Amino acid sequence: MIKRIGILTSGGDCAGLNAVLRAVVLHAVSNKGWEVIGLHQGTAGLMARPVSAERLDPYTMTTVLLRQGGTVLGTTNRGDPFAFPMADGHTVDRSEEVIEGYRLLGLDAVIGIGGDGSFQILRRLAQQGGLNLVGIPKTIDNDLGLTEISVGHDTAVQVATEALDRLQPTAASHDRVMILEVMGRDAGHIALSAGIAGGADVILVPEIPYRMERVAAKIDDIKRQGRNFALVVVAEAVPTEAGDTVTRVHVGGKATYGGIGHHVSERLAALTGAETRVTVLGHLQRGAPPDARDRVIAQAFGVHAVDLIAAGKFDRMVAWQNRRVIDVPILEAIERNQVVDPDGTLVHTARGLGISFGD
Repeated sequence: MIKRIGILTSGGDCAGLNAVLRAVVLHAVSNKGWEVIGLHQGTAGLMARPVSAERLDPYTMTTVLLRQGGTVLGTTNRGDPFAFPMADGHTVDRSEEVIEGYRLLGLDAVIGIGGDGSFQILRRLAQQGGLNLVGIPKTIDNDLGLTEISVGHDTAVQVATEALDRLQPTAASHDRVMILEVMGRDAGHIALSAGIAGGADVILVPEIPYRMERVAAKIDDIKRQGRNFALVVVAEAVPTEAGDTVTRVHVGGKATYGGIGHHVSERLAALTGAETRVTVLGHLQRGAPPDARDRVIAQAFGVHAVDLIAAGKFDRMVAWQNRRVIDVPILEAIERNQVVDPDGTLVHTARGLGISFGD
């Protein structure tokens, strides 16, 4: 019989996480009579001794959380418990500490809110320790399989679209080509959707090979038609024409995507003679208050996750298909990585609008 469940946020933050937490607590405590324990900093909270966690009360889960970005529980995208980095540089397996933390709290199940990387780790922990796990998909990249939408993606697209709305008047005022670099990891969903919504002239995504000469030809064609500005959206994982990935190395040696916008800017300026400027949105796409759709999806996912636990259905991920909430095996969702379909509806739509992909 279920009496106490845990919930954690893992991986990069995004809009809508707190809305998920609120929905889980309201449904689990008020309707099921369970106790909900919030785990701090993802699996790191379960490794801490004493375990870093707090009891979540419905009375503190106010509507303020619906509007609040980030996660009140904290999160981390570092410190894989199976290869945990130590101060001297070597790694150790601390997975049993996480499992022990689950048992010390007396949890009957845990809800993990994460992306594919988080789910790979959480599922492995659940398999090893016999833990009851339910997953809720969140990723601005929207690259998890078997779900049409993940928590956080819609708001990230909205932020990128608003950036294009703000860049357009400046581009027109100064006769410039504005390049907007957006997140998305290895998928171009944010760039594609925002580019269509924001009236971009060029969209570059990692799924569609491009030639800079084709992009330059599009810019020149815009000039010939009498328009003095252009908007270009570039997904962070787009390689150079030579196929090289553009990354930045941070303190500690971790490399992340970043910088392709500047490469595109320099090449376009050289090929067209246009004045170019680059805007890199970066983490602005993560920290915004969730938009209406993310709030609705987050709460629908939270309620369904509680229902799955009540039904004894574990190793499942909540998903959205055909305008309704369903659940799918976590492993299948991880294995079916969802990137932009070059022959899909949105690419066809963009081409029909005259948007160039540089191919």
